[in-house]
Amino acid sequence: MPAQHSADTVSATLARSRLGVWPLVFTVMAAAAPLTVVAGGASTGFAVTGITGIPIAYVLVALLLAVFSIGYVTMSRRVLNAGAFYTYITHGLGKPVGVGAAFVAVLAYNTMQIGLYGGFGAVLAQFLDDRTGLDLPWWLCAYTAWAIVGLLGVRRIDLNSRILATLLVAEIAVAAIFAAVQVTHPAAGGVSFATLDPGNVLTAGIGAALAVAIAGFVGFEGTAVFSEESRDPHTTVARATYLALTIIGLLYAFCAWAMSVATGPTHIVEQARAQGTELIFTLVAPVFGQTAVVLGHLLFVASLFAALLAFHNTAARYFFALGREGVLPAILGRTSPRSRAPLTGSLVQTGLAAIVLAVYAIAGWDPIVRLFFWLTVLGGLGVLILMTATSAAVAAYFTAPGTATTSAPDAPCSPRSPPLSGSPWCCS
Repeated sequence: MPAQHSADTVSATLARSRLGVWPLVFTVMAAAAPLTVVAGGASTGFAVTGITGIPIAYVLVALLLAVFSIGYVTMSRRVLNAGAFYTYITHGLGKPVGVGAAFVAVLAYNTMQIGLYGGFGAVLAQFLDDRTGLDLPWWLCAYTAWAIVGLLGVRRIDLNSRILATLLVAEIAVAAIFAAVQVTHPAAGGVSFATLDPGNVLTAGIGAALAVAIAGFVGFEGTAVFSEESRDPHTTVARATYLALTIIGLLYAFCAWAMSVATGPTHIVEQARAQGTELIFTLVAPVFGQTAVVLGHLLFVASLFAALLAFHNTAARYFFALGREGVLPAILGRTSPRSRAPLTGSLVQTGLAAIVLAVYAIAGWDPIVRLFFWLTVLGGLGVLILMTATSAAVAAYFTAPGTATTSAPDAPCSPRSPPLSGSPWCCS
């Protein structure tokens, strides 16, 4: 009987004290995919909205999210749980609203993760065709990443964080170097700060620009999802959240502004529409040559892979948290005895991705528009809904009498113990 209890304890809890502040920062920043946002999101923002205020839009969104983060990280000190949004909303607004949020979270993070396979597969297939003449179907490239992500998803989270850190540092370095080159090689007229003018906030179409900017930050909020696996989570989560938000906010704004300097603020929209995601690479090609273009594209692919792995980890932990609390089948609340990673949740997420990829491959649907764009936009919308609900929940929680500190247990009393009733993780 004691041995059985020990096995149950292991299967129902995540590994503790595996992530410090910087490993956690790397894990969530990888989900934000900085190089993907700079190369794809910023240039697309200029092209689609037709306005030059994309850099200041990134600054504004970072400030707005910093305000959101005040309540979010304060709640994370009170409630340590891999369910994050679901748990906070349940504490503040009640179980029915929390359960609804749980399904929004599962849908949002799974669609974000699965949608990224479309971008990864298409970009890698095009790169191989252009550089080697190897004509591979996008879905074969996507399934290659799927197999690697599935394998890493059941391994230790600190191993994942080291891989993500390596990829993240490389892509940030490339983005920053490219931006520095663009600033030091301005268009005729010299360095201009016109696109950073706060007056651009009042420009018609800024709403669309803000929507583009917000999509680039999705992922930073994942710090709380890893609170149970963090060292001293009462301080680690808060520091990691603010660091991740500050770094990506400054990086996005600087890189978007640098592109406008290299093209000239009056030509950035025109150039973005003409060159699309190639803009950031073509602007530095005269300085670095084709080597920079090849390296940039490789890091672009790596950025997409890092986001795939990061969102897989987040989705798997939502499955785990909801299975542990009985919102979803209890078997999802199981972890690997060796790695203490969410075993069943990871396998389910991997299985869902395999099915969706098969449907798209068989149907012959466009992986960029119908998989990458549609699903990631849907996932981003879900995260925005969760942020809004969490803000209301935090306000309700801290204005209610008798709030108490709660946290995830060493082991729940039962896989189906009713969550969040009284002292949610304790048995009397």
